[in-house]
Parts: sequence; structure tokens; C-alpha cells
Amino acid sequence: MKFRLTEELWKEGNMYVSYCPELDIASCGETVDQAKKNLKEVILINLEEAQKIGTLDKLLQEAGFDKTQSILALRKELVGFTPIEVAL
Repeated sequence: MKFRLTEELWKEGNMYVSYCPELDIASCGETVDQAKKNLKEVILINLEEAQKIGTLDKLLQEAGFDKTQSILALRKELVGFTPIEVAL
């Protein structure tokens, strides 16, 4: 089973944080590549554990995944991230 997920990446201090909003899972690393690798590992561990205890289908449904496709993706399409400013 393959998944199409979103990864948000930012720098906090001297660490890089990698976050998957669909599953609300984050990880970090000393480099961008390490943060990305660590996030994939944490996602895989979470999905495997959910499968083992029989809650994977519920997790995917609650996250909004479309299980009718060969690669599981959200039912909505991510268009982009744009920084904005708001003055108060």
C-alpha cells in the first residue's frame, strides 16, 4: 500500500522539523535529509502499529484518505503554501 502525504519542513534553532499534517506526525533532525528520513520512519512505525492492532482503516478514514485508488491520497488536493501578513 502506498500513500501520498504532505511534508512541511522548517528550521527551529539548529534543528530541522518535518511534519505530516494528514497524520499529525512530526520528527526532526540535524539536517533536512535527516529530518525527512526520520519522518518517514515515524510514519511507517505508526501505520504498521495501527495495522497490527486493527485500527488502520479507521485512522485512514478519519484522516480523509480515499481508499479507492492504488496510491492512497487525501480527497482534497493541496494547492500550495503561501506566507501572508496580517496587520492588527
